[in-house]
Amino acid sequence: MKKSSTPVQEPPGTDAHRPTPPPAWRPRTDPAPLLPDAEPFRVLGTDAAAGADPALLLRLYGELVRGRRYNTQATALTRQGRLAVYPSSTGQEACQIAAALALSERDWLFPSYRDTLALVARGLDPVRALTLLRGDWHSGYDPYEYRVAPLSTPLATQLPHAVGLAHAARLKGDDVVALALVGDGGTSEGDFHEALNFAAVWRAPVVFLVQNNGFAISVPLAKQTAAPSLAHKAVGYGMPGRLVDGNDALAVHTVLGEALARARRGAGPTLVEAVTYRIDAHTNADDASRYRSEAEVEMWRAHDPVLLLERELTGRGLLDRRGVERAAEAAEEMAARLRDRMNAEPALDPADLFGYVYATPTSQLCEQADQLRAELAAEAEAESEAEAGLPDAAQPSEGPGQTSPSGGPGVPGGTGGAGAGERP
Repeated sequence: MKKSSTPVQEPPGTDAHRPTPPPAWRPRTDPAPLLPDAEPFRVLGTDAAAGADPALLLRLYGELVRGRRYNTQATALTRQGRLAVYPSSTGQEACQIAAALALSERDWLFPSYRDTLALVARGLDPVRALTLLRGDWHSGYDPYEYRVAPLSTPLATQLPHAVGLAHAARLKGDDVVALALVGDGGTSEGDFHEALNFAAVWRAPVVFLVQNNGFAISVPLAKQTAAPSLAHKAVGYGMPGRLVDGNDALAVHTVLGEALARARRGAGPTLVEAVTYRIDAHTNADDASRYRSEAEVEMWRAHDPVLLLERELTGRGLLDRRGVERAAEAAEEMAARLRDRMNAEPALDPADLFGYVYATPTSQLCEQADQLRAELAAEAEAESEAEAGLPDAAQPSEGPGQTSPSGGPGVPGGTGGAGAGERP
């Protein structure tokens, strides 16, 4: 069959719908200034350390020694049953201490569950910093008092919160920067992506510090990402990435200080990756020998953050043997106070289950609180009659829906103690 040579008739205006070649493509952002250095930034042991403030070095050292002792004491308390769990940060203390000291008083800190040292260095009571890990409360402190968000057990959920607070501060014109801490495992979460993307688009005054300690529980970093480094992820979001030696406290403080200053002047967020190592197991429930060798651990012990800073201070004549002893003594006194207070049985009130949920309790909570009061009253009456040698306990004098005039603090219908809207 012969093909027709008659051209195909097209409706008028067809040319307007034909695709045209795209214009010359250009990157929206120059990636070169955003790229991290090829090697982690270091200060200790280099010529740059000579210009460091001696007072800052000594303060970093004292906090590191105290933080190391805090870790060992909290781990011991866990083994004694005084804490439900303790995620030790031994070996990576420099990240948390430097982060806390780099912040101004008006800034906000958003920690993860492993960052108790940052809270204590920020000025929080060491016992209250452990409240969540003891299992008594979701948070043992007022976030507004210390400008520290509650410890976050779910991975990376604190990051969008930090971005939201920072964005709100920028809109209000407040001179506030948020610093969000996260582990390398948290970078595999969707919250990490969402937080960094929003932060970059909004140019929010927030800094993200990733403590890359090598493992997400037992999963090594190589099985989490194929990126050259976690700091390189920043480029994809349009923010600078910085790579720093996480065991060099002065280097971490320097890099974070620059990132915080950049955010404060309106230049936007920064992603900082601190390369460090978790010497202890993930928690007291973890057997780290199943996924890493002792030789690997010993290699990192030689790069201990406390020893690195101590070596710098003694080499410059800023610290002598007596100074080392004083730092150790102060840390031991802190550990003794922590041990004594944690060994005291906490005064727990079952009524607190309902006291700090809603400012105006729901009908369901009121009903549950009434039921709890009735059960507690029945138990108390039974114990009283048993002590008096009377027959078995009578029926409870109160039933569901009734209100006890002696209700506990914050219980719907109760009269004593803190109200539902107050903080413990």
